[in-house]
This record gives sequence, structure tokens and C-alpha cells, in this order.
Amino acid sequence: MIRTIILFIIVFGLVVISHELGHFLIGRKNGIRVVEFAVGMGPTIFSFTAGGTKWSLKLLPLGGACMFEGEDGLEREEAPEGAYAEHGEGISFTEAGVWARIATVFAGPFFNFILAFIVAVALSAFTGADLPVVGTVMEGSAAHEAGLAQGDVITKIGREPIHFYREVSMISALSQGEVMEITYERNGEKTVTTLTPQYSEEDGRYYMGITNGGAFLECNPLQVFQYGFYEVEYWVKLTYKSLAMLVKGQVSKDDVSGPVGIAQLVGESYDQAEESYGTAYAILTMLQIVVLLSVNLGIMNLLPIPALDGGRLVFMLVEVVRGKPVPPEKEGMVHFAGLVVLMVLMVFIMYNDIMRLVR
Repeated sequence: MIRTIILFIIVFGLVVISHELGHFLIGRKNGIRVVEFAVGMGPTIFSFTAGGTKWSLKLLPLGGACMFEGEDGLEREEAPEGAYAEHGEGISFTEAGVWARIATVFAGPFFNFILAFIVAVALSAFTGADLPVVGTVMEGSAAHEAGLAQGDVITKIGREPIHFYREVSMISALSQGEVMEITYERNGEKTVTTLTPQYSEEDGRYYMGITNGGAFLECNPLQVFQYGFYEVEYWVKLTYKSLAMLVKGQVSKDDVSGPVGIAQLVGESYDQAEESYGTAYAILTMLQIVVLLSVNLGIMNLLPIPALDGGRLVFMLVEVVRGKPVPPEKEGMVHFAGLVVLMVLMVFIMYNDIMRLVR
């Protein structure tokens, strides 16, 4: 239990810090005063002031914040005690130009993608890549009827380029039975076929009929960047496809996890990887979770939802079109309403996570 908590704090903390660091660095680059840089939420357990900013560690490892002067009504006289003691130069968030504010807000999610790419490159260097090579084709399956055979390399499904075997598995797992156009290579020749996944009553999902696929590629120094990019792209596609299924009601509440569920995932993944393959593999598994969470946080924060970075960006883009900002009190009300909804949703998800644990 203690190890799970420590692993969660390290993994989630790294993702949160990268996000807030993006806001901080670009904000300071644009001359905006940073009131406080906080890791965690709730009561402060440790803090110090340096460079005109209060640096804080909070009790609950559930998030973080980079607070700018003038943002959401936070003025200099309301800033945490000690802020700007060393360096008081700079402007408030509202005094900055609209494009400077857009860059500052966008930088948080963007830095999540940078972190994901850096870690993905490291993973590609250590673990290589699983190429989309067909393994066993089940007799009478959709893949068999479509003419696929062992050793075929799937390069595209529909209009979607395929770089990993796990992408084939993902598309199969998320399939709702729609017809798929498969592009594959056999002996250097490209062929296009179609298949319709078959539904399994026992498993309650559709299958293409391919098992034991994948071929290991040991990446060279250039390929680690190529497949590092593909790795991030894979998690981006999985995230937005999962969000689309959530919106369409194709996933249940048990398929959604909050901090408690993530902590459980981190702990179980580490234990299983260590037990099966050793500590080194367990660490690589944690790095893969960092990529997953960093991409998820980046995408979620770019959604046009009030109180999130995406919601703030919407108001700034409206300002660009109108030539003047939306009245702060109106924008504040929208963000406050969004924050309330998000808090209610977070409580519900945490309750659901806890109920899954005690079942």
C-alpha cells in the first residue's frame, strides 16, 4: 500500500509538474508575475519564496496550480505572503497581450505532450517497437475470410496509418462491428481487403480473428524518435476514441477512473511487471503510464470546458475575434460553474473508485 502511494505520487507528480511548469515558463517569458507555483492541493505543508514566486507543496497529491497575478481576480495585494519579495517586476495576467495569455495557457497541455514524447523516446530505446505483423489467423474468422495470412504487415485500417501491432488490437477491441478496410503488405506487394469483425456472445465484443501478432523491432538512434512520436500518437488516438465512446454512452462508469483508480492501476501494474519480469521492466511500465497520463492530461485540459485550459482558451479566442475581452465577471461566472461541475464529477468518480476497491 505504501509503495503504491509513493509510486502514484512520483508518476502523477511528474505529469502535474510538467503541466504547471509549461504555464510558469511561458508566463514568465511573457513578463507575467507568478504568484504561486503549487504541487498538490489542500493545506500547504511546505513552502518558500524565490524569484518573486511562492513555491508550495500541498497535502493532497491530486493536482497543482500556477497562479498568476490578476488571474481570476487574484491581485498583488492578495498574493501569498512573501511573494515578490525578491523580484517584483512584471505585469499581471490581465495586462498581458491576448496572444501572450493564449501562449501561457496553451503551454501547460503542450508541455504534457513534450514530456510524453521524451519518455516515449526513452521507451523506444529500451523496449523497441511491436510492428503490426499478423500472427495466427483463426480459422473461419473475419480476418481469415478477408484473406489475411501470417506474416502480413498491416499498414492501414480505413484511413488510419498503423505503426504498432497494439493499434490493431486497440481497433479490434473498440470495434462496434463496422466494416473495416485493411491495407497490408505481403512479399513487398500492397493489397487492400475488407473485413467485418465477428461478435462474441461470450466476451461481449467484436473480434477480427488475429492472435499472437507483432514483430519486435530494435530501434536505432533515429528510429527511437520516429517510434517515440508514434507512441505518443497511439495514446492520443486511444484517448480521443475513448472519449468519443464515453460521449456516445458506449462505456460504463466502471470504465472511468479518477486518482484512486489511477493509484490502483499504478500499484497493480508495477507489482505484476516486477513479479513477471523484474524491477527494470516494472520501471519501464511506470514510464509507459507516465506517457498515458501525460497525454490524457494534455488532451483533457484542451477540451473547451469552463475552468479548464481549453475553456479559458475559448474566451481568449473570442477576445481575438471581438477585439476586446469578455467582461471578467461573466467569464468568472462561467468558469466557477464549470469548476463546481468538475468537483461534483470528481467526487462521483472517486466514490466509484473506492466502491470498486471494496467490492
